[in-house]
Amino acid sequence: MTDQHPEPTDPVRITLEGDAGADDSGVGELEEIEALDQVGEVDQIEALDTTEEAEAEEPEAEPAPPRPPAQYFDVTTQYDEALAAAVAAIRAGESIVLPTDTVYGIGANALSATAVQGLLDAKQRGRDMPPPVLIADAASLGSLVQFVDEDARALADRFWPGALTLVLRMQEGLRIDLGETRGTIAVRVPDHEFTRALLRRTGPLAVSSANVSGQPASTDIAGAREQLGDAVAVYLDAGPTPGSMPSTIVDFTVSTLGSLLRPGAISLDELHEVAKFVQDEREPEPEPEPTSEADDEPAEETRETPPDA
Repeated sequence: MTDQHPEPTDPVRITLEGDAGADDSGVGELEEIEALDQVGEVDQIEALDTTEEAEAEEPEAEPAPPRPPAQYFDVTTQYDEALAAAVAAIRAGESIVLPTDTVYGIGANALSATAVQGLLDAKQRGRDMPPPVLIADAASLGSLVQFVDEDARALADRFWPGALTLVLRMQEGLRIDLGETRGTIAVRVPDHEFTRALLRRTGPLAVSSANVSGQPASTDIAGAREQLGDAVAVYLDAGPTPGSMPSTIVDFTVSTLGSLLRPGAISLDELHEVAKFVQDEREPEPEPEPTSEADDEPAEETRETPPDA
């Protein structure tokens, strides 16, 4: 009689087959994935914990320390001390307020872009209005400009030191950043003995009128201190300036004959005594519009941007 009972299945064999299949899609693969996920989660948690600890340990940025109060010197009674303090401030990249023969100026090292930017910041003025450069004497001009036209040289010989600013082509390769100059530089030798003595020790200074942009130029040290406060390091008081008339500006970058950009302490007639072909390139002022008696409101007052020193 044939045995109708099936042969018993080998349990060991089934187990082994099951283990072999785990390499593709069995329980072993799921267990491995779960294990990897757990490891990944642990790594991720540890990384987050490390980041949070680093962020917690990182100190907050401290605010910039306040500027020290500006120093004040009377150059008539503290000549040597004033000179030494001003030279030290310029060499440290600071701005100073100094007297000139026109109005008080704010000055900084012309060869330091950072110092010049500090000057512009103190005045709240943009780079589109670069400051002129003051030098101690005409002999320093050649180191700043490409060439000096005959009429420009004649004007410098006649009016320097004095209230004449010449706009010339900047020396190629000159490492100087005054702002958006378009390759030009405005230069002047001031008629002020103390300031020229300072310039002989510091070299060229970028100098603009000592005021906040859009406000009146300062003709005494009190006006400059009121506007600029501790934005500068040193104030040099030489008493009131001779007046509020700015320097006359003549441009020699477009024409070798010279163009009057701004009238000032030196009139066009005086310029013509030396360089008779200097042209007045200023746009004529528009004629005022007639007003009727019915106009009750007063006309709005306008004021030009204060001149540079």
